[in-house]
Amino acid sequence: MGSQPWHSHYDKGVPESINYPKEPLFHFLEEAARKYPDRACTIFKGAAISYKKMNELTDQVAAALASLGIKKGDRVGIFMPNTPQFVMAYFGILKAGGVVVATNPLYTPSEIEHQVNDAGIEVMFVMSNFYNTIKAAQPKTKLKTLIVSNIKETLPPVLSILFTLAKEKKGGFRIEGGLKAGDIWMKDLIKKFSPSDRPKLDIGPDDTAMFQYSGGTTGISKAAVALHRNVVANTLQIKNWFCTLNEGEEIVLMAIPLFHVYGMVAGMSFAMSGGASMVMIPNARDIPDVLENIDKFHPTIFPGVPTLYNAINNRPEVAAGKYNLRSIKACISGSAPLLRETKEKFEALTGGVVFEGFGLSEAPTATHCNPLLGENKTGSIGMPLPDVECKIISLDDGVTVLETGEIGELIIRGPQVMKGYHNMPTETANTLRDMSDGGAPWLFTGDIARMDEDGYFYIVDRKKELIKPGGYQVWPREVEEVIASHPKVMEVGVAGIPDPYRGETVKAWIVLKAGESISEDELRSFCKEQLAAYKVPTHIEFRNELPKTTVGKILRRELVRQHKENAK
Repeated sequence: MGSQPWHSHYDKGVPESINYPKEPLFHFLEEAARKYPDRACTIFKGAAISYKKMNELTDQVAAALASLGIKKGDRVGIFMPNTPQFVMAYFGILKAGGVVVATNPLYTPSEIEHQVNDAGIEVMFVMSNFYNTIKAAQPKTKLKTLIVSNIKETLPPVLSILFTLAKEKKGGFRIEGGLKAGDIWMKDLIKKFSPSDRPKLDIGPDDTAMFQYSGGTTGISKAAVALHRNVVANTLQIKNWFCTLNEGEEIVLMAIPLFHVYGMVAGMSFAMSGGASMVMIPNARDIPDVLENIDKFHPTIFPGVPTLYNAINNRPEVAAGKYNLRSIKACISGSAPLLRETKEKFEALTGGVVFEGFGLSEAPTATHCNPLLGENKTGSIGMPLPDVECKIISLDDGVTVLETGEIGELIIRGPQVMKGYHNMPTETANTLRDMSDGGAPWLFTGDIARMDEDGYFYIVDRKKELIKPGGYQVWPREVEEVIASHPKVMEVGVAGIPDPYRGETVKAWIVLKAGESISEDELRSFCKEQLAAYKVPTHIEFRNELPKTTVGKILRRELVRQHKENAK
């Protein structure tokens, strides 16, 4: 690969290349159990499960899955929020030779049906409050067995007692009439096996570890197939990037959802690789709960998304100093652009560093990051991680490598890049392409980017979301950044809508900060000072909230769909 411009800007101690162990992903859990047996692996509402105990529990889960007929390569679903049970299910599936398919617990039955059928899932782990949702989807799938857990099973004893029948019913955790035939309580299933019953299987780096479904915003949801070695590599790339990491001492706040690769790899797997304890947050939208956990358990590392940092920044009780956030040292921000104001305010509140990274399901999860100690460039996703090769390719021919500063499609090659999409050969061939350079295929990200002379990369926008008013080119992100810099604006989404005169025109959907007001004309005047006339939104809509993915990314396509629906 040779030395690249970014290598000279790496933090001291971050290697250009890493020697990856030829081990399965659960090797990180086993090593943490060996080195730090008594250290908490998970902390949930104050109840801790040690690394030694978690390793044993996942061995028992693997034995239980084998008893249900799960064989190497079988896909097993997880439909749970961030709880110790998710960790138990995830590593139990891997140890049984299975493939993890974690599904968003906010999905509707029809969305669940697609993923279950596409992946061929017959066994699924479910939290009891989602049991009825899965049962509604089950008749149109080949799902045979649901392994069900109640959230109170991993609560501390006192809280478990307080989790009364009334509370259980109110939160939807109580399953009226009990489980249906064929379904099993997770705690009863685990009890039947000891850790020594775990199946003896040869699971290696080239076996499949997980299917990660893309959000489906581009149409049908696709499963990116990640091998054990892909996830092991990315875990170690992230671990090596954290050059100040104290092995066996860190505490990671697990607020980003574990069903998403960002949470799985940059959160859970990264934590385990360094023997860190994970403070489990089942619902990151519950900001008081997030704040109480920070105040009580003093996390040092907080992977998150800008909307989450922003929500904390805007809480009056935080401004009043009610919570102590000073334990936080480092935050990787991903999934959406990190605005300077959000970064600086959160850093002032915590005393930590927030540095923007970038990744995608097809390279689960991270490919770029700003340095922890070095210069964080505003608007940049940072530099490629160790062993990641990057090029900017012409949008015209898809082949020509562009010069520094020129805008084109970002393509990536590295040890974390997926094997391909499940059962989608055409999509795989479009995304993973051989560039006839004698190496592995390159991943065409669909992101438009540029690189500066120091090797820092900047995402300009998504290839598919380019707006073309009257033939001009407008990147939504550029307009969003200008509007978001207005002191009265809290959130903004920008997209192209049909226009009879220009073919397409720019529209902005805006959420103002509490108590603020501004006219459309004032906002347009503000935009005109910083943008060419054709980039200034011709339509502005003020809203109370914007549709987002579960990891806080604004859904531009959904805004356009709603606009078209209302225009009928």
